[in-house]
Amino acid sequence: MIRRVQTGPIPHFQYTPPEGPIPVLYEDETFVVVDKPSGILSVPGIAEDKKDCVRSRVEEQFPLATGPMTCHRLDQSTSGVMILALNPKTHKNLSKQFEDRKITKRYLALVEGHLESDEGTINAPIRKDVDVRPLMLVDHLYGKPSVTHYTVLSREEFNGQPVTRIELVPHTGRTHQLRVHCAHPKVTTVGDRKEGETDGLNAPIIGDELYGSDVNDPYKQRLCLHASMLSIHHPITGVRMTFKAPDPF
Repeated sequence: MIRRVQTGPIPHFQYTPPEGPIPVLYEDETFVVVDKPSGILSVPGIAEDKKDCVRSRVEEQFPLATGPMTCHRLDQSTSGVMILALNPKTHKNLSKQFEDRKITKRYLALVEGHLESDEGTINAPIRKDVDVRPLMLVDHLYGKPSVTHYTVLSREEFNGQPVTRIELVPHTGRTHQLRVHCAHPKVTTVGDRKEGETDGLNAPIIGDELYGSDVNDPYKQRLCLHASMLSIHHPITGVRMTFKAPDPF
């Protein structure tokens, strides 16, 4: 029933986040939108050496901010648009928008090889791999529904290898969803597909230190996954606002 790919343990990598202030894309009295760099945590980790994160740096840049601030997260290796609330009321509003899926997100990625199809939808349920943390796996028996739409933007070369530039639109928000959906079935899988479910792209994201083809050499380049666009309703006016972060690769 289980087709295990990685048996772990996952190599330990030293946490060395990029230095300097977090680039600000937009700010007002209620929230701030930043362009998160690759390599920094969204929120503090448990270990003392992982307290430095997007939230702590934004707190330094906006000392009058109050409340939980964090409305959503991006993986440490993922860059791009991230929004933080500057007061508890805004945090509640934005968190509810995420919960109710009223927020639109788009990601840019480079994946291994040249994909055959120009677009499609991946429907592969995901859960935590309790035996190999922090990995996720596809579980057709007990996984949580996970859906991603992809569109090919171009087929190109990157560092001398064929890659496909794609846009990813997640319709659910599972941990590592985009990374797993791109790499699957090169990730651990439980059970067999049910009606309506699919495999992934069989094309890991370039630089993926967890699900890539060469996880033992994660420093060849950064993870080529970027949160390129985020669209919300302003927590006070209700006006639809869209924020974009420049493509880094």
